[in-house]
Amino acid sequence: MSDNKIHVYFMPGMAANPSIFDGIQLPEATFETHTLEWFLPEKGMTLADYAQEMCEKIKHKNPVLIGVSFGGMLVQEMARIIQTKKVIAVSCVKTKEELPKRMLFAKYTKVHKLLPTGLVNNVELLAKYAFGETVTKRLDLYEQYLSVRDKYYIDWSIDQIVNWKQTEPPKNLVHIHGEKDAVFPIANITDCIRVKNGTHTMIIHRARWFNEHLPTIILE
Repeated sequence: MSDNKIHVYFMPGMAANPSIFDGIQLPEATFETHTLEWFLPEKGMTLADYAQEMCEKIKHKNPVLIGVSFGGMLVQEMARIIQTKKVIAVSCVKTKEELPKRMLFAKYTKVHKLLPTGLVNNVELLAKYAFGETVTKRLDLYEQYLSVRDKYYIDWSIDQIVNWKQTEPPKNLVHIHGEKDAVFPIANITDCIRVKNGTHTMIIHRARWFNEHLPTIILE
């Protein structure tokens, strides 16, 4: 009976779709996996409002929520609304204090509002925003991952990230972070499971690490 299984919901990062989780495989005898997708926010929507609406897509009680990057922020907001077995934030931050200085600078100067997000169909630029990587190879692959290219959504996402106000993470949060994350540098991060040589896109490139460790992390 699937009711005996642990239901795990995966939330991708900014502009990304669930294909970033294609390499993740959890033992089917214990876990049932589900993916969530970004929808376009309504005008004036806060991240908390967005989380409320996303929670309506959760069909099982006491799920595990796994979010990557901005998706990791979102699942932490969702954990304020619904009861969760565990929340796992990957390549993410837990509080506003962990945001890098350049993002705090953006918050106070509003410089992020000047970013050329109208160029969202430029995959190289979008990859720079979403993944913190300069993409020269495998552009078609990144084109597959980064499919949410609405300008309003990108502007809204960047604004929600730099203005995030969380000071206390959820009690049942586990934070997994790469030591070579270019978007959220490890120097600002405390109390996390460190992945050696892990970058901001390690959910894609280090899927084997997650397949080895996630079952234990979830069940602990």
